Amino acid sequence: MSLEKPLFEKTTRNTSQIPRNHRRILCIFPKYSRSFGTFHHAYPLRGGVRAFMPPQGILVVASYLPKEWEVRFIDENVNSATRADFQWADVVIVSGMHIQRPQMNQINQLAHQEGKITVVGGPSVSGCPEYYPEFDILHLGELGDATDQMIEYLDLHSNRPPQQIRFETKERLPLNEFPIPAYHLLNLNDYFLGNIQFSSGCPYHCEFCDIPELYGNNPRLKTPEQVSAELDAMLEYGNPGAVYFVDDNFVGNRRAVMQLLPHLIDWQKRNGYPIQFACEATLNLAQSPKLLEMMREAYFCTVFCGIETPEPEALNAISKTHNLSMPILEAIKVLNSYGMEVVSGIIIGFDTDTPATADRIIEFIRLSQIPMLTINLLHALPRTPLWRRLEKEGRLIFDENRESNIEFLMPYEQVVEMWRRCITTAYEPEFLYQRYAYNMEHTYSNRIEVPNSPARTSWANIKTGLTILTNILLRVGILGNYRNTFWKMALPAFKAGNIEQLIHVGLVGHHLIQFTQECAKNEESASFYSQKIRNTVHGKTVSQPRFF
Repeated sequence: MSLEKPLFEKTTRNTSQIPRNHRRILCIFPKYSRSFGTFHHAYPLRGGVRAFMPPQGILVVASYLPKEWEVRFIDENVNSATRADFQWADVVIVSGMHIQRPQMNQINQLAHQEGKITVVGGPSVSGCPEYYPEFDILHLGELGDATDQMIEYLDLHSNRPPQQIRFETKERLPLNEFPIPAYHLLNLNDYFLGNIQFSSGCPYHCEFCDIPELYGNNPRLKTPEQVSAELDAMLEYGNPGAVYFVDDNFVGNRRAVMQLLPHLIDWQKRNGYPIQFACEATLNLAQSPKLLEMMREAYFCTVFCGIETPEPEALNAISKTHNLSMPILEAIKVLNSYGMEVVSGIIIGFDTDTPATADRIIEFIRLSQIPMLTINLLHALPRTPLWRRLEKEGRLIFDENRESNIEFLMPYEQVVEMWRRCITTAYEPEFLYQRYAYNMEHTYSNRIEVPNSPARTSWANIKTGLTILTNILLRVGILGNYRNTFWKMALPAFKAGNIEQLIHVGLVGHHLIQFTQECAKNEESASFYSQKIRNTVHGKTVSQPRFF
């Protein structure tokens, strides 16, 4: 494949409408509270990082708006919107997930105090419009005909409507016509990771997941050329060093991924392998060696797999039988053999759980050698088979003081204690570093040798690496409460010259250990969803940020 930069014929577009009036649009992404999945303890080690990933959905909307309009974007995880921002705007647009509901409603109140029209869109309002009774306009569904109707309304009306208006998407804009997110409105260096979307939807029907009902079973796709163009645009505004494919299931359409990967390989070679790729995929990816080989060459270094539980009866009960198509431990070793560190989702609180479940999970962690696992209590989301089943059984509980909205079959306190035991054992520093040591030897060593290109050896990259390494050595190696364990890992890595691996383990491991120590003190929640009213955080910020 040619290493010359291909010409990209721009098929993506703004809205086709030509506005009659000038408008100032303030797009706000609400703040989410600290969580396991946002890596906030790693931010001070990274220097200027202030948030996890750019919110792609609202950035796509900002890009889709009429080019004649002024658009301002504020991610409140980086900076809070000020009264001057609200006063500047004609319209305030907000997007987010269920867990950000309190923040979205608060933004609405602030905007209304200044007399501004407010719009809310995104996965939360699309699933539960009743959560947002005070917003002026609800945008339900994905980018599409409802977006054009909303834009036309905002063009023709400058005052708040007398009653709430709803625009619901009937005809979705094809993904291959999505505009490039408005990266020019942010500083990418504020973020821990970059992100990109290739497909939407998942062919499976896991009981606890709302993806099929919100986004469909038949994955819709962008073109490979689109993805390459988005990567080019992203690098114009910073380089976080890693880019996460936020697809619900990256391999949901394997034929399409096979067509995409040669373009990613070509892009990496043309640009000197400036970034690592990561994605979320079903575990049966391990049964596709040709695909894995291309992912390895494209420099995919991490894959998140929703393993959920090592217990086969539980996987059958939650309709996740595709995790049983080959032995789970064997599948993990296959992925490791292609240089991919596996990150796993683990859920506690299934109806099939027993008092022995915690022991089985801990043993699974030991045998799998997976360093990072998102261990959560089960939480029922609206518009899922789980929600409907538990609602019918009278087992949904709406109590802000509980860690889950489910009445478990086991005693609640016992389930929470199982979670606490699993997470504190998993991230005991010695045990965590043992698993990282395994991956250094048996996973990272299987990655391709990337070139010392100008993109990788630029002064900016070297400065960033030195900053991170210095912070790790100071905050962890000297001031950390697990510094002795750290040096057992760090000294061999130094001697072997594995500085990049040392930075990765030191950075991510520090967050995992610090967060777990807070969990042990009952300072953090047992579910990424359980802070639903008290604070806000979403456990899968990495996987669902791309819709309006």
